[in-house]
Amino acid sequence: MKNICLPIYLLVFGLCWSLNTGSAQSGSQWESLSAADGSEPVQRHEAAFVRIGEKFYLLGGRGIRPVSIYDPQSQTWTLGQKPPVEIHHFQPVVYNDKVYIIGALTGQYPGETPLPKVIIYDPATDEWSEGATIPENRRRGSAGLSVYKDKIYIACGIKDGHRGDHKTWLDVYDPQTNTWEQLPDAPRARDHFQAVVVKHKLYLVGGRRSAAPDNVFNDLEGKVDVYDLKKGTWSTISEELPTKRAGLFLATVPKNKIVVLGGETGDQQLAHSEMEVLNTKKGSWESWSPMIQGRHGTGAIVYKGQLIVASGCGNRGGSPELKTMEVYNLK
Repeated sequence: MKNICLPIYLLVFGLCWSLNTGSAQSGSQWESLSAADGSEPVQRHEAAFVRIGEKFYLLGGRGIRPVSIYDPQSQTWTLGQKPPVEIHHFQPVVYNDKVYIIGALTGQYPGETPLPKVIIYDPATDEWSEGATIPENRRRGSAGLSVYKDKIYIACGIKDGHRGDHKTWLDVYDPQTNTWEQLPDAPRARDHFQAVVVKHKLYLVGGRRSAAPDNVFNDLEGKVDVYDLKKGTWSTISEELPTKRAGLFLATVPKNKIVVLGGETGDQQLAHSEMEVLNTKKGSWESWSPMIQGRHGTGAIVYKGQLIVASGCGNRGGSPELKTMEVYNLK
C-alpha cells in the first residue's frame, strides 16, 4: 500500500493520508488535528464543510461569515470572501467544482425565511454569485440535497423558520437548463437532516420536525426513507437510526456505507458525538468510535482514506461555536 504522509512534526496527530481505503476497523479512534501555523477557521454552526479538489471549505452559518479554507498540504487555514447574504441551515452540494446552495434559510430565530435563489460559490475565483430563482411555491430551508447524474435533488425541509410548515417535497433541479421538476413526496416530513446518494438511491437520514417555541428539539425522526432514482419510488428501511437526532451530518465511505455523525436532541445539553454507520446493502447499523467533541450543524469530508470533521456547535442550540477539527482513519 502506498502512503502519502504529512511532515514528521504532525505525525503526533495521526495524519498519514492513505491512497487505499476500506472498511473502518473497530480499533480506529478519532484524533485532534491542528494547523501547522496555529491558524484556525472562523467559528460557525448551521453551516457546511465540503471538499473541492485538494482543499476543504467551511461556508455559511448564522451571521455573514467569510469562507474558511483549509489546505491539507500546508496544514493551514486562510480566509475567503463573505457570501452576499446570511446563509444557514443548508446542505451544500458540489457540482462542476462549485458549491451550490439550495434550500437554505436566512434571518433570525425562530422565523427565518427560505432563500429565493440558488447561491453559488466558486473556489477557483473565491467569488459568490446568485443562480436561478427557486420556484416560489417550493421554497424552504433545512432541506437535504444530493447530486445524481448532473442533477440536484432537494428533499423535505421547513417553510417557516423553526416554527413549522414541514415539507415532504422532493424536487430536482437541472443546473444546465435552470429547470425544476416536482417528484413524488417523501413518506414523511423532516428538517435538520441530510441526504446522500449511494448507487442509484437517495437516502434521507435523521432530522426532526421543529416547532418553536415549545417543541423545537424533541419530534425526532428515526426512519430512513429511500428514493429509487431509477424507479421513481419511495421505500423505508426497517431498522431505524439507533440514536435519533437532528443537526447531524453524513458521509459515504467504501462498501456502500453511510456514516452518520453528531447532532442535537432535547434530552441532553451536549451535542452528540456518536458515529453510527448504515450498511445500505444489508439495511443494518454498526456503531463506530465516537468523535472526541460532540458537534452539530456542520459537515464531514472523506479525503485519502480519512474522515474529517470541523467546526459546528458543541451544545444543543447555538453555542459554543467550535474551531476544532478531528480526523478518523478509514482502514
